Amino acid sequence: MEPPCDPRLPLDEVLERTAAARAELGERVLILGHHYQRDEVYRFADLAGDSLGLARQVSAHRDAEFIVFCGVHFMAESADILAADHQTVILPDLGAGCTLADMADLPQVQRAYRELAELSIDPLPVSYVNCTAAVKALTGERGGTICTSSNAEKVFRWALEQERPVLTLPDQHLGRNTFHRMGIALAEMTLWDPAQPLGGLTPQRAGAARVLLWKGHCAVHQQFTVAQVQRWRRQNPTLRVIVHPECSFEVVQAADLVGSTEFIRRTIADAEPGSAWAIGTEHHLVNRLSAQYPDRFITTLTPFACQCATMFRINPRYLMWVLEELVEGRVRNAISVPEAQARQAVVALERMLALS
Repeated sequence: MEPPCDPRLPLDEVLERTAAARAELGERVLILGHHYQRDEVYRFADLAGDSLGLARQVSAHRDAEFIVFCGVHFMAESADILAADHQTVILPDLGAGCTLADMADLPQVQRAYRELAELSIDPLPVSYVNCTAAVKALTGERGGTICTSSNAEKVFRWALEQERPVLTLPDQHLGRNTFHRMGIALAEMTLWDPAQPLGGLTPQRAGAARVLLWKGHCAVHQQFTVAQVQRWRRQNPTLRVIVHPECSFEVVQAADLVGSTEFIRRTIADAEPGSAWAIGTEHHLVNRLSAQYPDRFITTLTPFACQCATMFRINPRYLMWVLEELVEGRVRNAISVPEAQARQAVVALERMLALS
């Protein structure tokens, strides 16, 4: 629902009212902020991080009555699954979804398993945290686990040890890039297209695959290209390129370094003053790093802003509104995963946390 406050309200007033409501709520509220969040919201985060870091924080903070998640819907669902019974998770704008998560809905995944079962193929699901609670639940039911860009290699190694074909979903690029880095040949990986019968594969090809890669992608990270990498290298031969593993295989191969949001942050923090970096990830994080380390040249890989449009839906007015409503005793935009889904999804999430 749209917050019932004047959209013309000056930003300074919005920030003042948000700070006042936050102070009044005190330790009753824990605000989590993803690194891709806009600065006007990010500034209010009690804890900031990537998907893995924030998932860990939910389990570590049981005192807060309310968890306000400044991220997107699948993150808030994961928080609700991991939260204690007395905690309520709130997403300031229910429209903050994830196009990547939407690329693997439950009926599609169920159909894939039915089709593969007809060939006596039962792949182990490893679902990226960027998926719905329903898909996380299916993952838990089938003995699989969740991964993030921070722990994907460790989780994939565990998956290979289970001696079953592996189905990674919904992001094909994280799977392909990570398995390739682990020494799995591209020929051993096959793309599964959920829009096609049997994923667009022949029975022979489906049966021969060691890894099935679900055909999904992150819209932000698909905006980076090899040509951009080459352009920056021509301009500054000493510049290093670091990209997120959701980028295409070709971009990852062209880059100097590849890693999660947290890896990118740590790498820039540890970099030498005077070093130059072009980063292939969401521009709010890149701009924040540039401001934090002015003695380093830090720029986005593309000259055009690559922002997560759905994350950007969490604007300061929404955060102010849900906090002021809590002050008045009203809970808005609570996220509640159905109990049956949560029971199975928590199995997959806790398996991930144990592996991490």
